[in-house]
Amino acid sequence: MSSQPALCHTLGSMEEHPEEQAPPTEGLDVSPALVQALRRLLRPIVRLLLARHITYPYLIQLLKSLFIEVAVQDFPLSGKRQTDSRISLLTGVHRKDVRRLLGESRAVATSPPANVSLGIRLVTRWSRDPAYLDEAGLPRLLPRLPQPDGSPSFERLVGEESKDIRARAVLDEWLRLGLVSIDAADCVCLRTPAFVPEHGFEEKLYFLGRNAHDHLAAATHNVLDGKPPFLERSVFAGGLSPAAVDELAATAERLGMDTLQALGQRARELRQAAAVEGERRRMTFGVYFFSEAQACEIAAVEEER
Repeated sequence: MSSQPALCHTLGSMEEHPEEQAPPTEGLDVSPALVQALRRLLRPIVRLLLARHITYPYLIQLLKSLFIEVAVQDFPLSGKRQTDSRISLLTGVHRKDVRRLLGESRAVATSPPANVSLGIRLVTRWSRDPAYLDEAGLPRLLPRLPQPDGSPSFERLVGEESKDIRARAVLDEWLRLGLVSIDAADCVCLRTPAFVPEHGFEEKLYFLGRNAHDHLAAATHNVLDGKPPFLERSVFAGGLSPAAVDELAATAERLGMDTLQALGQRARELRQAAAVEGERRRMTFGVYFFSEAQACEIAAVEEER
C-alpha cells in the first residue's frame, strides 16, 4: 500500500527528527517486571523482522499507527470527542503524525486467506467425515481422480467443498506446502491431521498473527485483571536430556491433538445445535511446545523446583 513506508533505511530514525520525538520516559512509573516481560516477548518478533530484512525505522512507523489505532478504539473518552491532542498525549505520537495517520485508510484482514479457509475445510472433512475415514478412523488414502463407482477420491473431496477451484490446483499447492504426498498407486495421503503447512510462508504468517494474538490477548486480559480470567497456563521443566525432550514433544503432540480435535468437534456440535441469537462470540484454544538450550544457572533453579 502506498501509505506504508518502504523497507529501507531512507526513512531515517527518530533521532534525525527531534521535533517529532515522543515525550521522554524519565519520571514515568514503568514497572521493571513489565520491561523485562516486553523484552522477552518482543525478542522472537525482532528475530522474525531481521530475518525478513524489516528495519527498525519501518517498525517505528508501524508502531505509530498501531498506538493511534488502539488509543482510538480501546481508550475512548466517555461522552467526549477524541481529539488529536488527547491521542498525542496518550500515545506520545506527535500531533501532526496523529492527524496524518488518522486520515489514512487501513484495511485490516481478520479472515483467513481463501487458500487457508478452503484448506481448513478440506482437512477437517477428510479427518472427520466417515466417508473419508478408514476402518481405524484415520483419513484414508484417496485416489487422485474420480472413481467409476463414485467412491471417495481427492477430486470428489475438493468438489464437495468448492465449485470454483480445480482439484489439481489444490493438490499442487498442498504438495508445495507439504500437507500431502502421492504414492505409486496415484493415491493422495494426508500427512497432517490439521491444516498446518510445512513450507508455506504466507500461510504460516496468518496462523502466527491469529494464534499469537489470541494467546497474548488472553495473557494481557489476565494481567490487567480482566474478569473472568482466561485459561492461560503452561508446564515447564529444566535439566532434561535431548532424548527426554524428544519423548515429551511426542507426548505433547499426541495429547494436544486429541484435545484439539475433541474441542473442535464439540464446537461444531454446539454451533449446529441451535441458531445463535444476539451477540456472537468466537473462541480459541491452543496448545504449543517449545524447547531450547538452557543456561546452567537456570537449569539448577529448575531442578530444585
